[in-house]
Amino acid sequence: MVEWLEKWYKKQCDGDWEHMFGVQIYTLDNPGWRVKIDIADTELEEKYFEEYKEYIDDNDWIMCQIKDKKFDAGGDPSKLEKIIYIFKEWAES
Repeated sequence: MVEWLEKWYKKQCDGDWEHMFGVQIYTLDNPGWRVKIDIADTELEEKYFEEYKEYIDDNDWIMCQIKDKKFDAGGDPSKLEKIIYIFKEWAES
């Protein structure tokens, strides 16, 4: 999944986009992952995304949405690959 995200990011870099937008992946203290991917000025900017939420308990959860022209997702420590997969499936659909 990371290799796919690398290719998607590289495709967006046009000399301008990467100076204002990008991809952020960082950890949360609850614990978990947070992923923010700018979709402004990309082919995904106007594409509909249905919010995705799954909460089993504090150790098994994920949420993905579009907020402020960003794919904005979070999940428990085991969900990083699934978050990227959800973004990939949406971007390629």
